Amino acid sequence: MAAPRQQDRRPGCCGSVASYLSSAKFLLYVGHFLSTWGDRMWHFAVSVFLVELYGNSLLLTAVYGLVVAGSVLVLGAIIGDWVDKNARLKVAQTSLVVQNVSVILCGIILMMVFLHKDELLTMYHGWVLTSCYILIITIANIANLASTATAITIQRDWIVVVAGEDRSRLADMNATVRRIDQLTNILAPMAVGQIMTFGSAVIGCGFISGWNLVSMCVEYFLLWKVYQETPALAVKATLKAEEAELKQLNVHREAEPKPPESAHLMGDREPAVPAREPEPEPEPGCAEQLAEPFRTFRDGWVSYARQPVFLAGLGLAFLYMTVLGFDCITTGYAYTQGLSGSVLSLLMGASAVTGILGTVAFTGLRRRCGLVRTGLISGAAQLSCLVLCVASVFVPGSPLDLSVSPFQDIRSRFIQAEPLPAAPTGAPGPLAPTARPAANGTTLAAPALEPGLSAESVLSVSLLFAGVIAARVGLWSFDLTVTQLLQENVVESERGIINGVQNSMNYLLDLLHFIMVILAPNPEAFGLLVLISVSFVAMGHIMYFRFAQKTLGSQLFACGPVEKEAPDESQASTSVV
Repeated sequence: MAAPRQQDRRPGCCGSVASYLSSAKFLLYVGHFLSTWGDRMWHFAVSVFLVELYGNSLLLTAVYGLVVAGSVLVLGAIIGDWVDKNARLKVAQTSLVVQNVSVILCGIILMMVFLHKDELLTMYHGWVLTSCYILIITIANIANLASTATAITIQRDWIVVVAGEDRSRLADMNATVRRIDQLTNILAPMAVGQIMTFGSAVIGCGFISGWNLVSMCVEYFLLWKVYQETPALAVKATLKAEEAELKQLNVHREAEPKPPESAHLMGDREPAVPAREPEPEPEPGCAEQLAEPFRTFRDGWVSYARQPVFLAGLGLAFLYMTVLGFDCITTGYAYTQGLSGSVLSLLMGASAVTGILGTVAFTGLRRRCGLVRTGLISGAAQLSCLVLCVASVFVPGSPLDLSVSPFQDIRSRFIQAEPLPAAPTGAPGPLAPTARPAANGTTLAAPALEPGLSAESVLSVSLLFAGVIAARVGLWSFDLTVTQLLQENVVESERGIINGVQNSMNYLLDLLHFIMVILAPNPEAFGLLVLISVSFVAMGHIMYFRFAQKTLGSQLFACGPVEKEAPDESQASTSVV
């Protein structure tokens, strides 16, 4: 009798697996994986391509980074407003197509430039090649803006609708999406890096273009399938608001006073009143159309400042003002201290593991302590780990030396004992620093000296990276907390524009941290940058503490989860769970 029971269970198990694989949640994961994989490959490759094109100089890469950050800073609110005012499927498909087509065009142009760079350099004194550089950066920036629109649409809107009213499911989906981000951030650059290493830059460009073409078709189908599986995606809050306005207009019309019956003679017909046609709205003039983006920008930032989770979002943005991450700045400092590329790759792998542990910790903490308290615990964990980074500044072996001018490295590059010959127009100048690829795919300016890792500096570097790696558990848990707070507390009709402004805030603080490094680029000043970074992280968590204090009040340090954590009614009518 046991065998038939097992046979009866198998179809149910297979059916549950099949239903999950065809569910909107799983299809959303697959689409996000393909999109993120393509993004990570492209962001890794474009930096390397620009460095190789400009003679191992970081100039084009720096220009590209500034253009991307400045564009999102200025256009973030406008992109979010466009997401809010259009149908979900139209927005997702349009941003997907624009993003992938831009990457494909960039890949084709890069292939042509790599193949015919010498010929282009001699045409019109190098201006044709310079125009190609400008065109590549412009199209790549368009791809990044479209990627921003896609991220706002899928990660801030579609996930909320697919999760429905189940906030635990929303937390699990957010954590899964972040795990996908962590894995692709490591694996995608490794994959395309191998192709470029054993092939060439031209082959790398062709592979990325082909991948984006195939991925675009698959993602387009997956978006349509998720849209069909989730009928709630077809209804948007803006449409509901328009219906409410129409109902209110009908109520006003019904409430209009009618002439008294005594005003008409018995048997007389009521005089026919011609129906009033709605007066057409005057078309906006040229000045109004030109001012519309500026009004959208202003209204977006004003609305963002009025949100009940404003302090939480601002606290997250302050975490971007830091050099304590695995970007080109921290890895460049590690090179100056003698760490090898193999050691850095292992450290990056460890940081990815701790980042995934942060997503796991988020789901458990949210279930036991509530969402708002999870942010407090995550912030405390991050700051506790960053104490190690502060200690690394003062232990023996630290290169901190405040007597060395922060501008000494800049002066040494431009003040030469003997004048160098001028470079031809369109070619990289003789003062361009040499560069080498880092373990994470970014290309770094090689230091003038490459000292080995001395015994004295082992303690300082070890404490620095131990703190950076351990702090990522709290960092990603805190990031997921603020992400879900924005998802739950921003009204549906403003979800796009608010998240667009949040992206702008993140890029603004990220720009400030790059400017800070430009002002103090030498290794002797890196310890000072560490102290400034930890100060900004602390200020961000203080802002979040103030938000939590306003939200929970006397229950701030209560134990156990709460069913409902509502913000102050004077500030918002939405609830935080």
